[in-house]
Amino acid sequence: MKIAVLGGGNGSYAAAADLSEAGHTVRFWRRERSAFGPLAETRRLTVRDFRGVREVEIAVVTDDIALAVRGADLILAPVPAFAQEDLARRLAPHLADGQVIYLPPGTFGSYLMARTLRDAGSTADVAIAETGTLPWLTRKHASGEVAITTRATRLPTGVFPARRTDEALAVIAQAFPGAIEPVEDALSGALMNAGPIIHPPLILMNAGPIEHFDRWDIHNEGTQASIRRVHATLDAERIVVREALGYGAPHFPLADHYETSNWMYGNLAHDKLVGSGDWHEHLNLKTHRYMSEDVALGLAFLVSVGEWTETPVPVAAGLLAIAGAAAGDDFRRTGRTLERLGLAQMAPAELQALLREGL
Repeated sequence: MKIAVLGGGNGSYAAAADLSEAGHTVRFWRRERSAFGPLAETRRLTVRDFRGVREVEIAVVTDDIALAVRGADLILAPVPAFAQEDLARRLAPHLADGQVIYLPPGTFGSYLMARTLRDAGSTADVAIAETGTLPWLTRKHASGEVAITTRATRLPTGVFPARRTDEALAVIAQAFPGAIEPVEDALSGALMNAGPIIHPPLILMNAGPIEHFDRWDIHNEGTQASIRRVHATLDAERIVVREALGYGAPHFPLADHYETSNWMYGNLAHDKLVGSGDWHEHLNLKTHRYMSEDVALGLAFLVSVGEWTETPVPVAAGLLAIAGAAAGDDFRRTGRTLERLGLAQMAPAELQALLREGL
């Protein structure tokens, strides 16, 4: 299968390596060719995982987005949610009917990108899907090396528009065989997003040591019983919001990540994450992706949906307010919300029709 991998972060490097090694023809794109470093010329990525260390050859490494997506069956974009709108504008002139875009995870970026594509003049009939987590626990160690701690075994995925679900998931499943699990629609997929549940309590309740120490592992020293209790309450609010919208189980409760093998990353994922040492890092509470994406976009979105459904989400709202105070920003006003997406005035039946039929 021809796959365009877009972006320059940890997930994009893992995707380029894994999908190339699986036999797909991968075109790897990022905005600036110089940012690839030697990879731009060698087209060889070093991969470290449980099987050892090896080099994987990438078919195309480019800063030409037209070349990257031309003829691609699947466009995989593990970019931060705050980059989705700009990416959609760049993609708009180059998309073709039948292509599938996959956002892992999405933060309801499927709708935002579809609207942006339309507003930018694209008439291509594409499906945009999103899931609840990055398909890899991974860290990029250098421009030409990526470490993959583990891979997702379950990826609950929703599609915008939902009428395209079967055909879109058939394409995505070729890239992630045995892992894709359909959910009702893109909003259901967005409310599977684990980042706004895991990361806000970890960074806010560890703010002192994060700012005091040069490096701090929020998943090891920072994951204590009191924080886990906040996780559980926050996740319960997410599940109640899902149920208020009529979405059914499985809801992928976060507790399974820590306590069972039933969650998205499978067996002992948290232990593998801690054991890798790759998350023992410096975090800037104003600029790190956990704040700029998981709080400012993901948590703000959850709070807005809770308010729209008249479902109390006091822990989510409280964490959002505290994060805003810490960062000096009112995320409820500036973040990704139903209001800012222009959807808050819709009646439930109208929103359901939009999710099903598209724009």
